[in-house]
Amino acid sequence: MKLISYWLLTGLVLLLSSCEVIGGIFKAGVWTGILAVALVVGLIIYLVSRGGKRD
Repeated sequence: MKLISYWLLTGLVLLLSSCEVIGGIFKAGVWTGILAVALVVGLIIYLVSRGGKRD
């Protein structure tokens, strides 16, 4: 698996300019962050709505 990762990394370095690679990494990071925040907010809303129904 490491060998495949090294070949993929080498291919990306040779085919893409450094600015494109960095831009792709930041875009992936932003979307990952947005999804994580949405998941946490959804979980909090779910837990609060469940807790409010206990009478």
